[in-house]
Amino acid sequence: MTNKIKIDFVSDVSCPWCIIGLKSLEAALERLQDDVVADMHFQPFELNPKMGPEGQNIVEHIGQKYGATPEQSAQTRALIRERAAAVGFEMRTDEESRIYNTFDAHRLLHWAGLEGKQAALKHALFKAYFTDGAVMSDRPTLADIAQKSGLDRRKADEILAGDSYADEVRTQERFYQEQGISAVPAIIINDKYLISGGQPVDVFERALREIAAAA
Repeated sequence: MTNKIKIDFVSDVSCPWCIIGLKSLEAALERLQDDVVADMHFQPFELNPKMGPEGQNIVEHIGQKYGATPEQSAQTRALIRERAAAVGFEMRTDEESRIYNTFDAHRLLHWAGLEGKQAALKHALFKAYFTDGAVMSDRPTLADIAQKSGLDRRKADEILAGDSYADEVRTQERFYQEQGISAVPAIIINDKYLISGGQPVDVFERALREIAAAA
């Protein structure tokens, strides 16, 4: 018997642990494909909602936000690259990388969900930022990514030029904050179970088996 589960994947496209968690979750679902069918929705969370469009150097940002030294920041990036490679994702961030405001990306993701292309855009945004070094606050760049994900370029430009889906994104962000979500990725299953962080594939697989059995 196949069990259907709902997954709300709360994340930010500038969060490296989010792509690690997503790839691990997808690998776990692949292992369970005969037993579990997932209806996955990507929900918005901004790590740096007040970040200006010019962004900030990653080492400087991590130092100011978390008190990490440049050496500690480099060690963390090395760990992240290793974990990402283990799930088949190439992480190329270095000491010259920058952190950007991602609100426009979340607006496009909301629209992509309505068009049935949310997963494709989510993966494309992660690759553009972490592998290709794209400027995630640059609207023409975001429109290019949307087009490559199978979305209409002209519509993407229109959305980015205005404030389409801004209210919807902010409403969703507030909802998850009010539910106690303060760090991502946060994976909510069947509106009931929470798995936090970029967990290994085995952890996701075991949790999904238990949740599906309980359902």
